[in-house]
Amino acid sequence: MSKEVRVEIGGRDLVLETGKVARQADGSVMARYGDTIVLATACMDHTPTVKDFVPLTVDYREYTYSAGKIPGGFFKREGRPSEREVLVSRLTDRPIRPLLPPGWSYETQIITMVMSADSENDPDVIGLVGASAALSISPIPFDGPIGALRVGLLEGRLVANPTVAEQKTSRLNIVVAGTEQGIVMVEAGALEVSEDTIIDALEFGHAEIRKIVAAIRELQEKVGVEKLPAPVVPFDEALYKRVTDEYRSRLEDHLDTSKHPKRESYVLADALKTEWLATIPETEVEQRKLADRAFEMLREQIFRDDVLIRRQRPDRRAFDQVRPITCEVGLLPRVHGSALFTRGETQSLATATLGTKEDMQRLDLLFEDEAFKRFMLHYNFPPFSVGEVKPLRSPGRREVGHGALAERALLNLLPSEADFPYAIRVVSDILESNGSSSMATVCGGSLALMDAGVPIRSACAGIAMGLVTGDEGRYSILTDIAGAEDHYGDMDFKVAGTRDGITSLQMDIKVTNVSIPMMREALEQARQARMHILGIMEQTISTPRKEVSPYAPRLISLTIPTDKIRDLIGPGGKKIRSITESTGAKIDVLEDGTVHIYSTDASSGEAAYRMVSDVTAVPEAGKTYLGKVVRLAEFGAFVELFPGTDGLLHISEVAEHRIKNVRDELKEGDQILVKVLSIEGNRIRLSRKAVLREQREKQRGHQPQEAQPSPEPQQQA
Repeated sequence: MSKEVRVEIGGRDLVLETGKVARQADGSVMARYGDTIVLATACMDHTPTVKDFVPLTVDYREYTYSAGKIPGGFFKREGRPSEREVLVSRLTDRPIRPLLPPGWSYETQIITMVMSADSENDPDVIGLVGASAALSISPIPFDGPIGALRVGLLEGRLVANPTVAEQKTSRLNIVVAGTEQGIVMVEAGALEVSEDTIIDALEFGHAEIRKIVAAIRELQEKVGVEKLPAPVVPFDEALYKRVTDEYRSRLEDHLDTSKHPKRESYVLADALKTEWLATIPETEVEQRKLADRAFEMLREQIFRDDVLIRRQRPDRRAFDQVRPITCEVGLLPRVHGSALFTRGETQSLATATLGTKEDMQRLDLLFEDEAFKRFMLHYNFPPFSVGEVKPLRSPGRREVGHGALAERALLNLLPSEADFPYAIRVVSDILESNGSSSMATVCGGSLALMDAGVPIRSACAGIAMGLVTGDEGRYSILTDIAGAEDHYGDMDFKVAGTRDGITSLQMDIKVTNVSIPMMREALEQARQARMHILGIMEQTISTPRKEVSPYAPRLISLTIPTDKIRDLIGPGGKKIRSITESTGAKIDVLEDGTVHIYSTDASSGEAAYRMVSDVTAVPEAGKTYLGKVVRLAEFGAFVELFPGTDGLLHISEVAEHRIKNVRDELKEGDQILVKVLSIEGNRIRLSRKAVLREQREKQRGHQPQEAQPSPEPQQQA
């Protein structure tokens, strides 16, 4: 029997229904908001695995039929997940994974599928709510439910779940997920908003989240599902006491990264672990597992005791101290822009490449017929960056997610396409990693863009913050977290922005007791670190270079009448293709008549400019042109002003004196100066007599009206 609940969010009803479809899944919910409908299912395998992590898989799919479309391409069906689908899958995974019980060893899969898309309500957060509801009504143990929504900032007012159109004008686009007790995940892009605005948005969002959680609990009661018991993680108190007594002091020394660099620290700790396990006979498999767990618990306890009680970090930095930073630009001579950003043991080599409109990425979106992505940031994480040996494969979900976070930080700082009509690609290759390579990518990407001559509005820097919580309200906020602080801490909080405000934010929390005052303190500590990093970056390069690299495409812009676009392109693109083939330049023609000419050298760009001008030039009344006589007749001559544009020079306008025959004065092929008397539709009346009269008056000392010169090409360096 179908059961449903509904709750009003942002002036529209969110409806959660179960029992009608996908009834063989352990949990299934149809989540509806407006006319956007997402089916969310949760299933578990019934055979435990031996993995040492929560075996959760999340997949989000957007089917084109949901928006009344047929996929492009040859096969006419959906293929591998798009970048957006990967990012939304991560958006769903991140708040759910920490709320599954430790030691859960059953393969668990969440699938969210967009069944109907109304072009107003974004299905990503609807799918996240549906996934939470599907888990909540399934037998799978889950420390939820959670709610989620998007918060926008429109004309100074916070809005719940702004429409797709409103998101384009919103100064803030923040997705918040949380439980009744607190927020567990935040992801945001912003137009340099203040820390106080972010806090206001989080408080606003959490109030709406409580309403969603209450609705899911109501659905749970209606379904009446019985939950499986949370697994008990095996623990041997005697083994833990023994490893503590015998190995704690040595392990504390090995984990002190102020003495031992990251690689050396890991090697020493692993050697100590091997020594400890050697005390347990190999035949006692279960006992060795318990011994392994005891060692790792001691490792975490040392970290927490250091931070919360002894108030010291693994590398002995102050809690608000950023590791040493070095910056360098212009490393690679033939790329358009490059930068090397190093912070401690994390290093990003960022490169910027400028391209033409042809280089923009075409996107297949549910809500738009055709869209192009002008700015692309790609993040690579080769295994040597952490001293590992692994196959070098195509980017995984982590690489896609880190690249998207850095891209969001820089996107709103770029000049408009009208002012800087280049396609822009930034690539960040992580050469070393020990904490927050995504924020190093933001810093390196900002430097590389400036080195490439991209007139970004301001330099941008990013910092990763951490949080460690303990008993009796103890907590510590850490700036610029390294590997162990990320792994054992309770929060990973990445903040990127300029001196004027935040442009991107991502927060993942493993506990539910993080308060708003804690977040406020973390944001302020992050702001101070960001100012410190920006100061160092500005010492290397403070403003974008005045000119782009000599190896980047040069740009010449001009505007032609829209009715001349057809003439420039020619039948089947023949005309514009001939110009590009003869000059080597690339030409982009926009619908408003703007023409961008890209070339690698000045001569080819100017040649293409002249050819485009000749094809698209339009005569103006009162101006003088050098034309070519193309045909003679008894009543006058036809003079070609531009290729494909002729005017009539009547016999009475050929000379200052009366003539009987045009051939007495002109012959075909002559180049003569003529003045445009009038333009009536497609008929152009010309006069040679007016030009001769002006020349004669000039010789007598009179100042005739000067013809306006042709516009010079507008070059953009």
